[in-house]
Amino acid sequence: MKLQKATLVEKDFQQILPKQAESDTHLIRLWLHGKSANTQEGYARDIRQFLDFVEKALNQVILGDIQTYEVTLGYLAHASRARKISAVKSVFSFAHRLGYLPYDIGAPLKVPPIKDTLAERILEKEEVQEMLKYELEPRNHAIIRLLYISGMRVSELTGLKWRDVKIRQEGGQITVLGKGSKTRVIVLPVSTFQEMMAFKDESGQDDAVFKSRKGGALSRVQIYRIVRAAAERAGLWQKVSPHWMRHAHASHSLDNGAPIHLVQATLGHASVGTTGRYTHVRPDESSAKYLE
Repeated sequence: MKLQKATLVEKDFQQILPKQAESDTHLIRLWLHGKSANTQEGYARDIRQFLDFVEKALNQVILGDIQTYEVTLGYLAHASRARKISAVKSVFSFAHRLGYLPYDIGAPLKVPPIKDTLAERILEKEEVQEMLKYELEPRNHAIIRLLYISGMRVSELTGLKWRDVKIRQEGGQITVLGKGSKTRVIVLPVSTFQEMMAFKDESGQDDAVFKSRKGGALSRVQIYRIVRAAAERAGLWQKVSPHWMRHAHASHSLDNGAPIHLVQATLGHASVGTTGRYTHVRPDESSAKYLE
């Protein structure tokens, strides 16, 4: 009798709870809320691909549907497949926690393990110097140099406005809005700061530091093309992206003796463990040396 009474109370409580999402589209919008622009774009694309495949509403999807979808992703690299499965698992977990779905059907599915390829995306100092050497367009040169010296994310650079730039006695500083809407200040050396300031002209406080030909801020795609073209001119065969400049900043500054907590603060990493990955993928010592 007590169990039956408790069940009735629980049902009554559920009936008075406000409905959190009106549709799958609304639920997905809630799920994406608060994530970075890049994450939102990628996750939204991954979920669209999944829903186009199953051709069902979320409350009609079963575990077998997700497993079949995973099999169809076999042509992708491990990292891409893991990201897409993680997105699917995440949206079903969120829907269950919100009370939109009665079960988290994605919970039993395991995300495929992926190899850490960070070491493959770290350029040598000489390679960065070659990219700068053969980039003769002043604006593009300043962009590549700032990405490397500051360790900024590409989204942080495209969002950089002149109001975020401050002159100091030695060089200057920039204020950037990073992941999780966290603000941080990056101090720049004199030479890098002066190269950036050459583009100030008559720009207003709310103008982008680096403008496109139309006068607005450069897009992430445009920045990617600039970096990629510079890498090709330097003779690099890898598909270098703007984020590689961030990896190079972290690795090279640690190699040069920068304190790990300072590198963490400059890059805006949530934990020192994230920054510490760069010391692990480029160790100075190995027991293999003792077997020669």
